Formats: sequence, C-alpha cells, structure tokens
Amino acid sequence: MCTVTIVPKGNDDFILTSNRDEAPNRVATLPDFYVEGTVKMLFPKDELSEGTWIGVSNKERLVCVLNGGFIMHQRELNYRKSRGVVAKDFMAFNNLEQEVVSYNFNNIEPFTMVIVDWNLNLRFFELVWDGQKSHFTKLPLKPKIWSSSTLYSQAMMQERTGWFEVFKTKNVLNQDSILQFHKTAGKDNNDYGVVMNRGFVKTTSITQVSKTNTKVEMLYENIHQKKVSHKTFYMLKTIND
Repeated sequence: MCTVTIVPKGNDDFILTSNRDEAPNRVATLPDFYVEGTVKMLFPKDELSEGTWIGVSNKERLVCVLNGGFIMHQRELNYRKSRGVVAKDFMAFNNLEQEVVSYNFNNIEPFTMVIVDWNLNLRFFELVWDGQKSHFTKLPLKPKIWSSSTLYSQAMMQERTGWFEVFKTKNVLNQDSILQFHKTAGKDNNDYGVVMNRGFVKTTSITQVSKTNTKVEMLYENIHQKKVSHKTFYMLKTIND
C-alpha cells in the first residue's frame, strides 16, 4: 500500500502495481473472491482490519490505498473505520462520483486512494483524505507513480518519481517490465528503494492488476513467504488459476 504505479494500455486497458510496505508480523491472506452485499470482489485480505489495500469488483472498478495524504500526519489513538474497509466501500459503490461527495470520512486516518473505473470508459482518479478535507481528482490516462507520505519524505518521493521517469524512457511498459521495476528500482537502498526494509517495516508483497478486454488478472507475490497467487476475474464469471 506504499508504492503504486499505473500504466494505461489502450483500448480501456491498464496495469496497476502495488508494493505493500508494512510491519512484517501483520498478516494478509492470499487474494480470494468475496461477496460484500451483492457485489463480487477479489482482494488480498488484511486479517487485522478485515479490509484490503487493493481489490477489484464487478462494478468494473479497482481501488488501491496508500497510507497518508499529501504530507506526514500525527496519528490518533483510535479511528472510527479502517482504511482497508473504506477500500471495500469504494469498490461497492454504484456511482463513484456521487458517492464520494456524500461519504463520511470523519475520524478515518488520512489516505491516498488510486481508483480505476471502466464501467463506461476507462477513467483514472485520485482521492486524498487529508484528515480535514477530501480531494477528488480525475487524472489523465498517463503513467504515474505514488509513494506513501507516511514513509517517504518529499525528497525521497521525488527521487522515486525520477526512477520511474527514467525507466519509462528506457523500457516498453508491460506487465513483466513494470513488475521488474517494482522489484529492482533503487536496488540495495533499504531505506527508500521500491523494495524497502527498515526492519520494523518492509515490503511484504507485490500485487499487480492488469485488465485486457473483459479479463482482469491479479498477480500477488508474498516476498518473504515465497507464495504466489494468480487469479482471473471476468465481469460475468470467475476462474481460479
């Protein structure tokens, strides 16, 4: 939930990849299919919150959450709702743009949410809740990288963005090449490499979601347990690989 890239592929298709930086003892299950109300979803589940940091739904929507808003914030002792549960709420909305206006963000820890919606046509959105106000922006269909403000300073973010900009000029952007970026950019920089390790927090998994026509694939790699999951989500049916 702490480093995210998105790349449009044309024909309303895209690739979104997320590195989760988290306490090593915070357990997440492999991605699976769930039904929330009447909405079918696919996501890895955070066992503590019962929520997720990344998932897709048959509302033809992907939601990915990063901790923190624009800048580092002071944490409160308790919050009303987990950000992982907020992610599930947003996957289930019928009308994203209407629901954002009326959603109750009060007493939720600041976050940045990357949203891809392709119900009518492909659209990228960024939602930032800074603890006081929500900022909802429609983004151009261009490659972009995000880094969590709770772990990375502005200088670190700028350097990581630079890595991505250089990478884009030297590589064809596809599933394999982007996955390599998420595994190797800033290699051996344990403090703020894309795969990082500060001991108390480290990159625990990489999740890649790619859409091709009506097929959405989710590749999940638990880095330290060496577990890999690949599931395919069709909007009308599901197939487990």
